[in-house]
Amino acid sequence: MVNCCGLVSEKNEPVPLKSISVELQVRDHVASVRSCLQYVNEEERPLEAVFVFPLPADAAVCHFSARIGEQEIVAEVQDRQSARDQYDDAVSSGQQAFLLEESEESSDVFKLSVGCLSPGQNASITIVYIIELSVQADHALRFCLPAVLNPRYTPAASAAGVPEVSSASVIPYTLSLSVEVRSSDRISRLESSCPLDPLEFLDAQHTHASVNLSPGHRFDKDVELFLYYENSHQPSAEVEAAAPAAPSGSLMGDPALMISLYPEFPADVMSSLASQGEFIFVVDRSGSMDCRMHHGNDAQMRIESARDTLLLLLKSLPMGCYFNIYGFGSHFESFFPQSVVYSEDTMEEALKRVKSMSADMGGTEILQPLKHIYSQPCYPDHPRQLFIFTDGEVWNTKEVLDLVKSHVYSHRCFSFGIGEGASTALITGMAREGSGHAQFITGTDRMQPKVMQSLRFALQPAVDNISVDWTVPEGVTVDMLSPPINALFQGQRALIYAQIKGQSSGKTEGAVTVKYRLKDQPVTNQLQFTLKPTEDTGLTIHQLAARSVIRSLEQEERAGGADTENIRKRIVELSVQAGVSSAHTAFIGVNKDSKQTVKGPLLQRSVPVAPMAPQMAFCSAMPMAPQMAFDSPVSCSMPSSNMMIECDDMSYQDEAEPQKDPLLQLVSLQKAAGFWELNASLAAVFGKTEDQVTNQKAAQVDVSVWATILALIWLYAFKSDQQDEWQFVAMKAASWIRSQKLDGLSQCVCDGNALLGCQVTEDALGI
Repeated sequence: MVNCCGLVSEKNEPVPLKSISVELQVRDHVASVRSCLQYVNEEERPLEAVFVFPLPADAAVCHFSARIGEQEIVAEVQDRQSARDQYDDAVSSGQQAFLLEESEESSDVFKLSVGCLSPGQNASITIVYIIELSVQADHALRFCLPAVLNPRYTPAASAAGVPEVSSASVIPYTLSLSVEVRSSDRISRLESSCPLDPLEFLDAQHTHASVNLSPGHRFDKDVELFLYYENSHQPSAEVEAAAPAAPSGSLMGDPALMISLYPEFPADVMSSLASQGEFIFVVDRSGSMDCRMHHGNDAQMRIESARDTLLLLLKSLPMGCYFNIYGFGSHFESFFPQSVVYSEDTMEEALKRVKSMSADMGGTEILQPLKHIYSQPCYPDHPRQLFIFTDGEVWNTKEVLDLVKSHVYSHRCFSFGIGEGASTALITGMAREGSGHAQFITGTDRMQPKVMQSLRFALQPAVDNISVDWTVPEGVTVDMLSPPINALFQGQRALIYAQIKGQSSGKTEGAVTVKYRLKDQPVTNQLQFTLKPTEDTGLTIHQLAARSVIRSLEQEERAGGADTENIRKRIVELSVQAGVSSAHTAFIGVNKDSKQTVKGPLLQRSVPVAPMAPQMAFCSAMPMAPQMAFDSPVSCSMPSSNMMIECDDMSYQDEAEPQKDPLLQLVSLQKAAGFWELNASLAAVFGKTEDQVTNQKAAQVDVSVWATILALIWLYAFKSDQQDEWQFVAMKAASWIRSQKLDGLSQCVCDGNALLGCQVTEDALGI
């Protein structure tokens, strides 16, 4: 495996991190993460180092400090250019300095410049960030500690100044991780993709628990944690006291409120999913999609998993909707010139092309296919639903997100990050700006159930006319800090941040009411809360609220207009006031108390990065965050995307193999209208011959009805654990059977059970 990672000595020998320790503190569905990284300069001369490392896109970095020997330097947030100037001045005068800044292209990549480390000197660097935990399909809260920073693909035309790349061997970093959870709800369990010690409950109510990562973990893949509460869909409200020194009326000087809502739609509205829509599937076909889904021996190639998923999606679509499929890499292509009506003919044509899809389209350029899709007119009464699958990272993330946001009122965007290291900024950002939902498929996750959950969201009726109203005592006002809510999904969390101004003479109760329309029916959800601040929460809610406001302002600034300078000033002011990162600020720390400046010239070195070898099993994975390179002070302002490996513009060929999974084999045989034909291939799925299946059919029963009932019985009897994947296939089949108005249906189900050796009831089949 080839990568640029860690310190590299004059003999091109990597100098590893001495240790990484992470403390994770979870309070309900918010996490605070403290990472401590130990480095040492084993050179004979002083050096300046540049680290590039990933953080979750929605994280708010709120603390940065460094310890050199006994001296601790706590950084402060300043205007980015002022911080850079101060850093350069310090380094040029021989002072130790540290600069932490967000990438100009993507909010999930940070660059840390460490100036003037003396020979043999140790540096301990601490970074603290806070983040909202995302909700998974099974209602778990997910935390991911990224170890992998995938290459940012930069097109050749845009790559001026990108350094050449050479290889360094992989360094077996280890990690210590401790987790503490406090919750207002009972903690059920905590699971991980990595080995954990047993969960220890610290109180009788099971609302306080701790756990550690088992010793010896090699930090060569993302660490994922899944936290389960007993009542995960319970709405909640939390008020946080103002910062003591902050002026009243400012965001930090007033109490902050975080509301967590889980909309519950009326059962009669949800009983029938929408049968209309335009479904556009956009699939990454860059070279890295020919890598494996995970490290296991049985891992599928990413492009192979994408093909299987497209099969399920195409079979699950409702008759009469519109659809199209795009593949993209360095260029893009679509199956049809424009979206076509879903029918047996168009479905079969699409499936033939899906089977031959390969990871043969070079790099990862997603902007152009999106522009083409958005240029196509929408179909009246068929809301556009965009499904985007990618494993890569792009160099122009913010431009992509701005494009998605500009079309938010004409579509919903559902995004899927495939494999470890997929850009959280890109995946979560596209879903957020497109009023959709994001999913990450990592480790041994199967892509299909997560994608089908998003299809269920897409088939839910769109919510419109969303409004948020506050009921508070006289003398109190509530200012919304979150952007307007554009999308609500059944059972999915919606977070609202607000600032509480003024004081009440007596009452301490308030309420928030969310109103919306669903299929032309008015719906109201209300939550009561107390205005009294919760004790000992620090400033987490204030800082997350500030981060939310900053992100909205950054998007407003990129949209252009006459007021961009004032918006920029507001971003810097809020970032400095709250002490959180932004696109226009940086953390700067200078060791001004040092009695002795560093002697001798800085060791300046450009670490080249080489293209990945095609035989790599995990061609796009960069093990270890942070990645480190040396350079002169002049190059410190180089965008961090330029520090990455360019590997995606390699072509791979992968011949489609016949389906071996019996479930996918069964699904592939279903017709677009929902029924199956009786043939040898279907009988083989049941473990029978065609004659055996035919001979058990009652004389008066239509052959296709018999085949379809058998297929349904087989699904419910033998694949119940994968129901998330075939639920829409079964719904179509049941609907088709009901439309046949069959006499003797109960006997037909009884005969089917006898043939397959099952006991599935007619009610269970939904027919």
